[in-house]
Amino acid sequence: MLSHLPAVLMPLDLLAVVLLLLAWAGTGHFCEHPPAHRPSVSWLMKEHRRAWMREMVSRSPRIFDASVIDSLRRGTAFFASGSMIAIGGGMALIGNQDRLETLVEDLTLPTDTVRLELRVILVLFIVANAFLKFVWAHRVFGYCAILMAAVPNAPEDPRAYPLAAQAAEVNINAARNFNSGLRAVFFALAALGWLLGPVALILTTLATSFAILRAEFNSGTRAAILDTSRIDPRLLYPVGFGPPPSTGTGG
Repeated sequence: MLSHLPAVLMPLDLLAVVLLLLAWAGTGHFCEHPPAHRPSVSWLMKEHRRAWMREMVSRSPRIFDASVIDSLRRGTAFFASGSMIAIGGGMALIGNQDRLETLVEDLTLPTDTVRLELRVILVLFIVANAFLKFVWAHRVFGYCAILMAAVPNAPEDPRAYPLAAQAAEVNINAARNFNSGLRAVFFALAALGWLLGPVALILTTLATSFAILRAEFNSGTRAAILDTSRIDPRLLYPVGFGPPPSTGTGG
């Protein structure tokens, strides 16, 4: 198939694929490293995850925290399973020439099966990346659960808040990988546009990028999170990771 690449990839095809890959990488970087004056939902949730671990130290019993982390792990497992099924289906499609020809006839796709295989491979590459991200996120959420279990039940224990801070950062890393996997799924759907041609791929790439950036920077969810943060940023996002300062006057 490699010997056919110069013939099946036109300049517009190359441009569309490069645009897709750049948009995929660029949106991920922009969402995880937003400008200071315009934080993304992903960035805002980092602070809430730290606040969660800080609150966990003084919560007893910690059944709620255990159920939340278990729910996060089940979510990553679900998406990892779905990605694996998609990879298997795509590999089966590529390995079955008759099925490919039937797909071409039914959907009026390009008649060159080599070209069609190449477009399916692009989708599989992105889905495979999503699968790896979901699997790693599932594992890191497991590490977070262990660190949470290691936090002493006594808030006055000097190890409590440092261990909770470690759990928070591991939780954030797991969420970063999960979000990366979700973005990969979105761009895998965008890559399906290439089946209809390079112009369609460019349009689906732009639409997907717009949808992701809008959700991160101009959504109702983001507005709600910012509303809750107006309670008192100094208390919700404290400097350091220790007990909140006393508000009493003392005597």
